[in-house]
Amino acid sequence: MPQKDEVDLDITNVAHGGVFVARHEGRVVFVPDTMPGERVRARIADRTHDRFWRGETVEVLEAAPERQDHVWPAAAVDREPGRRAGGAEFGHIRLDHQRELKRRVIVDALQRTAKLGADELEALGPVAVEPVDGETENGTGWRTRVRLQVGADGRIGPFAARSHTVVPVSELPLATELVNESTPFGQSFPGAESVDVVATGLGTAHVLVNDPPVKKGRRVIRPRHRPVPIRERVGEREFRLDARGFWQVHRGAAATLTAAVQEAVDEALFDPRAANLDLYGGVGLLAAALGDRFGSTLRITSVESDERATDDAAENLAEWIGAAAVTARVEHFVSGLAVEATAAERARLRAATVVLDPPRSGAGRAVVEAVAAMRPAQIVYVACDPVALARDLAFFRDHGYPLRTLRAFDLFPNTHHVEAVATLTP
Repeated sequence: MPQKDEVDLDITNVAHGGVFVARHEGRVVFVPDTMPGERVRARIADRTHDRFWRGETVEVLEAAPERQDHVWPAAAVDREPGRRAGGAEFGHIRLDHQRELKRRVIVDALQRTAKLGADELEALGPVAVEPVDGETENGTGWRTRVRLQVGADGRIGPFAARSHTVVPVSELPLATELVNESTPFGQSFPGAESVDVVATGLGTAHVLVNDPPVKKGRRVIRPRHRPVPIRERVGEREFRLDARGFWQVHRGAAATLTAAVQEAVDEALFDPRAANLDLYGGVGLLAAALGDRFGSTLRITSVESDERATDDAAENLAEWIGAAAVTARVEHFVSGLAVEATAAERARLRAATVVLDPPRSGAGRAVVEAVAAMRPAQIVYVACDPVALARDLAFFRDHGYPLRTLRAFDLFPNTHHVEAVATLTP
């Protein structure tokens, strides 16, 4: 019999964020560690919202045929919810079905948030979530960067899902062999906030201990650690970056996105001498992708708020005389362009291709409006969150830039995350 606060639920759909949908007495309940077609016993863990509750799966009563043994025993449903390792929330689902569920989330976001009608979806063509070349059969062994939290006892591990409880672990199945070999399992790091393990594609590994922030009055100051320069390779090209800096986490992601962005650009609309932009440019990965496709005459400005990343981008893009790396917040940079550009600069912007690769929260209305006001020839949007992408697609369409093409990639197997590359033209 169910205990107090436990209910039996039929799971009917997938929702964004790695949770699934059920109803109890007319109220929506979001539940992890299950999938559509299952009946589970769930503990109601959060009743603070008026429109929905959050539950925790405590027992699978009727399993779907797509259920498998979890790829990470530390995250399996037979553990207490508060002791399940976070970061592999789809690991109990067969890999092909994971991709089908991610496809449903993307299509739902396009319909609900981007407000695409049936005719627009049909014109877009079938949406599929594509695997990365060289993927393992069960979607493990791909993660090259891992952040492990430090508990009060100094031991390291991931947080349990939706909590700050550190779950000590002895293996990281989603990570590469080099990450697992380099992770200091069982060691103690008293006083630290977290530990990063970074394994490059060139075969080097780094264990980075991160200090906690310092409070000064009302301010919280993050420590600024000494740079640890590393190099990554994409095809025949090497990139310099800081080990703590941003780089795509899947071992094949940088190459996949390089090719996808190159293919997403309409060559008929591309002008290498225009005022092309690479927004949220990081260390210049996607600017270099355009340079490798369109040649040495490329003019492009890569904009990034992280000064260290901008310094690295300047080196990584040095072979293109017309490339520049600017340290600035993207919203400030594009707003300034819209206001301060001369007539000649506005003409070069109208001929431009703009590439955006914003953080998970998306570009947002202010950036979209400023970019659209430039009237560029085309926009290529790289997104790691389908709902944030769909919101920005709606903004762009309102300003005359409808969605033309969309591809999705499974850069995060055994998690709910999915990457997408969209092309928009006026």
